[in-house]
Amino acid sequence: MRRLVAAVATAAFLFLSLQTAAYAADKIGYVDLNKLFEGHPRTKDYDKALEEKQGKYEKEREKKVEDIKAIQDKMGLLSDKEKEASKGKLDENVNTLREFDREQQTDLRKERDEKLAEILKDIEAAIAEYAQKDGYALILNDKVLMYQDKGLNVTDKVLEILKKGTPAKK
Repeated sequence: MRRLVAAVATAAFLFLSLQTAAYAADKIGYVDLNKLFEGHPRTKDYDKALEEKQGKYEKEREKKVEDIKAIQDKMGLLSDKEKEASKGKLDENVNTLREFDREQQTDLRKERDEKLAEILKDIEAAIAEYAQKDGYALILNDKVLMYQDKGLNVTDKVLEILKKGTPAKK
């Protein structure tokens, strides 16, 4: 008899716990993070700035490559002794180009990551603002969901907050 009472009490407790959890999370939504990134007003500005920086890098790199090609072309016309002297300059220029490539790629990647982090902070703040204002218990990223009811998609509403300006920081 004690086991039966304990089992019923446990079942009742679990039922009430689940009911409370379901009640607390009755407003759930999700967002399409890619759409929020693409629609964020600063994304285009950041993309343009990074493209300009990439263009400057490409121009500098092309000049270095042309210098290397000029040395290589000259080497075909030189004597063995002169070739040996030019080979050192060629190796130096090739190493300089490799180092330049490495530094530029690292700088571009770092800047891109910083810009993405800024945008993500804005998106998170906009989601928090929307969730608090409209009483949402959970707003999830659509990539973690196996099934989504399109009625729970709040992406466009969060995007409106982003387009109005930087959301209020909490």
